[in-house]
Amino acid sequence: MKLKWITGGLGWMFAGPMGALLGYALGSLFSKANEQENFQRHYQNMSQPAAQFEISLLILAAYVIKADGKVDQRELDYVRAQFRQMFGPQRAEESFKVFKHIINSKQVSLRQICLQIDKHVSHAQRLQLIHFLYGISMADGHIDVKEVEIIEKIGAYMYINVHDLASIKAMFYKEPKQNYKILDIDPSVSDADVKKAYRKMAMKYHPDKLSDLSEAQQKMGKEKFMKVKEAYEAIKNERGLN
Repeated sequence: MKLKWITGGLGWMFAGPMGALLGYALGSLFSKANEQENFQRHYQNMSQPAAQFEISLLILAAYVIKADGKVDQRELDYVRAQFRQMFGPQRAEESFKVFKHIINSKQVSLRQICLQIDKHVSHAQRLQLIHFLYGISMADGHIDVKEVEIIEKIGAYMYINVHDLASIKAMFYKEPKQNYKILDIDPSVSDADVKKAYRKMAMKYHPDKLSDLSEAQQKMGKEKFMKVKEAYEAIKNERGLN
């Protein structure tokens, strides 16, 4: 147990609250010598955008999964599947082991975590993190108010405005005028404003905004972009636009 908190303390010293949680998780696995080297190599350079994004994802996902006071297997399965899609089978399993230890660790201030993320992770990447978190919240097939509340709190702490949060949330939660909410417009706007909103949102969510991440991580961004395109096509069909 002492070793866990030593590594946690080193993580806090060198990489803030995110490093503290990561250090605790790695310390929990130090007894498995054959895995230690892989984990240390995996996270050895936390200054790289891809590493910062991945660590942010691991930590924030743990907060959302624990928000309702229980850990749902369907949510864990969703996270594991997303990791496999991003990193491939072997690295995904390494990340998932770290993730499970983060879930079981003592929580650090969520606000401090988010402020550190805001400092080191780009706005486009923070939007991608929110997209992933809403995906987790729907993995068990229903809307949990506590999970939505904590995602909204995470968004506010990371300086993501309420319009962007509502747009991403609408990609997962079916509700009246969902397509308009994805484009962040009112159903009463003109056809010209619909086209303008689409261009704006397509630019905001374009996968090229994530070009400093790994190729696998960039693939995650395509889903948001496609949701925007699908919403626009649906509105065009509804209005009879060319």
